[in-house]
Amino acid sequence: MNGPLAAPPAAPAVRTVLGDIPPADLGICDAHDHLFLRSPLLPGQELDDPGAAAAELRAFRAAGGAAVIQWTPYGMGRGAAELPRLARESGVRIVAATGLHQAAHYTSEVLEHVRSGLAGRFVAELTEGIGGTGPRAGMIKVAGGFHGLDAHARHTMAAAAEAQRATGAVIGVHLELGTGALDVLDLLCGTLAVPPDRVILGHLNRSPDLVVHRTAAAAGAYLAFDGPSRAHHATDWRLPEALAALAEAGFGDRILLGGDTTTAAARSVNGGPGMPHLLRRHRERLETALGTDLVARFLTANPARAFAATWPRGPQPGRGTEPAPTA
Repeated sequence: MNGPLAAPPAAPAVRTVLGDIPPADLGICDAHDHLFLRSPLLPGQELDDPGAAAAELRAFRAAGGAAVIQWTPYGMGRGAAELPRLARESGVRIVAATGLHQAAHYTSEVLEHVRSGLAGRFVAELTEGIGGTGPRAGMIKVAGGFHGLDAHARHTMAAAAEAQRATGAVIGVHLELGTGALDVLDLLCGTLAVPPDRVILGHLNRSPDLVVHRTAAAAGAYLAFDGPSRAHHATDWRLPEALAALAEAGFGDRILLGGDTTTAAARSVNGGPGMPHLLRRHRERLETALGTDLVARFLTANPARAFAATWPRGPQPGRGTEPAPTA
């Protein structure tokens, strides 16, 4: 008698706040942004208004957007309880993040509370839900420093690597002013053995070093060029050159685009560029320089592949707990 048939392997899926979807269903994607965000480094500029978040999503949807990846990690006001409703009402797919930012974004009490068992907390938020009962996260967010990695970054990245191995989730890395990309890859993909295609390097537009860009792409990582229209960074005017160089070298499949709205004043509903800017003037400018087909890949096929994972079946060990106010 034949034994029971083995269950077929799970297909890759993007984990949104409303559930898993096939990668091809993600659509036009803002690969790095924020609907909710709170930090002591940005006093008075909190993104904490659900009504404003809803209006921003409507504006993004009207511009042709279909998905937003929110990179807000643990303890920075993710608005996890609001995200499923906002996704349903707007028709925009939302992916939430677990993870931890730089130490400067937290009080010492919060860091002490989460320092032990960090990998388990990340795994629980990816597989069970944020706060135990909220939506599941679909990525891990960590952060480097300016041209370096301090002890906090190394500890956080080690936990992220452990959680990545347990879940398959992609790790998105905040690079301070776009620096330190190769140090991050040495740690995550070298020492910690994370597959390079499970790493997204953020803010590379803020350091337009074409040699670093090409080296990181050749290693197999995804490169996020996010935060357009920030006058204090060499972002918009250098970006077509940087993306053209990567595409010509054969790395057009490594590129992601995002808006990275981090303050209330930057929202389009408050007069800033906001999420719609990515799909209006910014996309138009890139299409003029690079062509519509290539830019369409940056906004659709690439994020669909980058944020997809073969998620584990069944409950996972390492459940974490999170006080509701810090979600």
